[in-house]
Amino acid sequence: QVQLVESGGGLVQAGGSLSLSCAASGGTFSDYAMSWFRQAPGKERRFVAGINWYGDKSFYTDAVKGRFTISRDRANNAVYLQMNNLNPEDTAVYYCAVGIYGRPYGSCAPHEYSLWGQGTQVAVSS
Repeated sequence: QVQLVESGGGLVQAGGSLSLSCAASGGTFSDYAMSWFRQAPGKERRFVAGINWYGDKSFYTDAVKGRFTISRDRANNAVYLQMNNLNPEDTAVYYCAVGIYGRPYGSCAPHEYSLWGQGTQVAVSS
């Protein structure tokens, strides 16, 4: 069974930091882009950060630029999201996703991803 499992979520105070991890199993995704999305209560799932297949290019939504950093370990099928200076607007369930074949540079569009994790909750208190 191919799956992604997110971990590292939790409750933090505004201004704090949190590190998320995404572990992929059942397949090799070193040639695929991977991304993080988030979904706040009552909101649609939105792109947060993405990283290309090689791991040397990253992309971020404006809301998190300068605060979040995405990275990956291609050899271990793992993706990470370091989140700094968190604010209450960052509260959401965070999901990692694997890009579709032929899109090694990723995308901000959910339909360009073939596999999703179940998410990890991040809550930021004021």
